[in-house]
Amino acid sequence: MTKLNDLRDNPGARKARMRVGRGIGSGKGKTGGRGVKGQTSRTGVAINGFEGGQMPLHRRLPKRGFRNIFAKEYSVVNLGMIQKAIDLGKLDANQTIDAVALEAAGVTGKVAKDGVRLLAKGTLTTKASFTVAGASKSALEAVEKVGGSVTLTGSAAEAAE
Repeated sequence: MTKLNDLRDNPGARKARMRVGRGIGSGKGKTGGRGVKGQTSRTGVAINGFEGGQMPLHRRLPKRGFRNIFAKEYSVVNLGMIQKAIDLGKLDANQTIDAVALEAAGVTGKVAKDGVRLLAKGTLTTKASFTVAGASKSALEAVEKVGGSVTLTGSAAEAAE
């Protein structure tokens, strides 16, 4: 039986770091694996993207498009996924279904900062009321067709007015 004070790593499990610049006989002496002279043999070199004075690639290529910093970022949920969660008993159709309930049921991943948006992929057969940040027209029609209701919050509600 092994004792705690006898425990050791397996031979070769830990590799000692190479000590650089400790004499020619060590195999990594003199220049210390940095080649000879020049910029990169010196300390403090940061030349990522530098091409020796030639116009760097990131400046030669054209820039296209832009990123809208005001764009809303929604978690997308399809009606088919909601119906599946209701059938499995993860969602209660008698309660109002909102972003928190959808996240708890595992229908959305982590809810995006601007909320949840309903889309009409799949079919909804259960009457349910939703409180979400956004919904497509076809999703609104599908929910109302089975007798449910959708309440929009935030910017989607303002746009609808």
